[in-house]
Amino acid sequence: MKYVLFFAFFAGVVLLSACGKKQPVVPEQAPAATLLPPGAAPGASPEPSQDDAEKAKKLAALDYATMEDQYLNDPHAQWASSASASSTFGDDNGAKPSDVNVATNVIGAVDGNSWSNNHQDVGIDWLKVGFDKPVYATEIRVVFVGGQGVEAVSKLEVQDAQDQWVTVWSGLSDVKADPRGSRTWFVKKFDKTKTPTKAVKITIANAVQPGYKVIDAVQLVGE
Repeated sequence: MKYVLFFAFFAGVVLLSACGKKQPVVPEQAPAATLLPPGAAPGASPEPSQDDAEKAKKLAALDYATMEDQYLNDPHAQWASSASASSTFGDDNGAKPSDVNVATNVIGAVDGNSWSNNHQDVGIDWLKVGFDKPVYATEIRVVFVGGQGVEAVSKLEVQDAQDQWVTVWSGLSDVKADPRGSRTWFVKKFDKTKTPTKAVKITIANAVQPGYKVIDAVQLVGE
């Protein structure tokens, strides 16, 4: 009987010892490394193919053409019918500037003819344009060739029938040169004017975007 009790006691001790032992920890398997093509940086997206890049370029051009077509054929928009400017490229010391740079080139629709100012980074320049039909204006669109000067626009004013000028926008331009096309449209919407607008004045701070400013056309939107 003693032997039986001793054996049972010994077996219980062994069992408790086994239960108290820590089980070996199996290390987690690291995820398999992703094989990258030669020369590719980790986390980098694969380079688009030449066909993909060409397609993206054409889609961007299509978006630009669609946007521009809406502006060009807007039934509520009219083009400037007269123009004058503070300076013209080539008018130093009273010299007569070339016809390719004069303010009257902005009259009418977009056509590639343009006005260029005579200052790259000095002072303030302005362009004034008149319209045949005075309207309660809600938007002004200025077309810059290649985006030259679009970042330097600092103020837009409208003139009423009593020749009073009212500022409808001023500040720092948030428009950058549009890489999708050869022109950049500076577009600003504002609350409808209280009186009909017959002219627009575009003020340019030359130092904001050094270089000559080149404008092709100006649109006034309203009814």
